[in-house]
Amino acid sequence: MRFLIVRTDIRSVADTDIAAAWADGGRLRDETTTPEPRRQVVHAEDRDAALLLARALATVGAVRCGKQRVKVLPLDSPGPDHPYRGGS
Repeated sequence: MRFLIVRTDIRSVADTDIAAAWADGGRLRDETTTPEPRRQVVHAEDRDAALLLARALATVGAVRCGKQRVKVLPLDSPGPDHPYRGGS
């Protein structure tokens, strides 16, 4: 399975937006409609390589101080018997 490792900026959120999302039960951030700005994108061919790259990107100062985040995203849909598929 292939993976995408992305380092993104974290968008700041106003307290009123947090309160409104909490009250309405809605989402504060929706990555499908407004994704966070990307800083770096890397591909990996397997999960172990993806996690190794993610750990390396997590050492960047902006990630360590909470201004950016690292995400590991699967690019292929795993089959029902795939070992990395969540669930039971």
